[in-house]
Amino acid sequence: MSQFRDFNLKLLVIEELMYGPEPLLPVYDLPAQLAERGIGDPASYVLENGLHAEVLPEARDHFEALEIPAELLARVEELCFDAGADVFRHCAPAWDGEDDLFDVRSLDDLALLPNLREVTFVEDGVLAVPDAAKAFAARGIDTD
Repeated sequence: MSQFRDFNLKLLVIEELMYGPEPLLPVYDLPAQLAERGIGDPASYVLENGLHAEVLPEARDHFEALEIPAELLARVEELCFDAGADVFRHCAPAWDGEDDLFDVRSLDDLALLPNLREVTFVEDGVLAVPDAAKAFAARGIDTD
């Protein structure tokens, strides 16, 4: 199984494979997990407990332990560096996108994605890698 060095890049890959239009991994549902513990509103829970600026431990444990087979990684052709990714809501339900909690700081893991052909960015993106455009171009990855 492939090991990611940058947890946040792994989350963006998970976004494609788990929450994308054709999910290839079983969906992790943090609100359902919390509901089992009697927590009805995840955002209120994290705000009331001062957890709004961090990845909840149960989500981090789940996503860090999640093994993504090479054959699924090979199916990732596009990544979107978007602060509005669904996976982030399942990690930090009250995250407002105003800090660097989910910033990708390394592109070393691109080697795990042999068929990545395009990356897109949005104004409120989560890419914090200097010279990222050069790294993408060196791998023949189109940028939007």
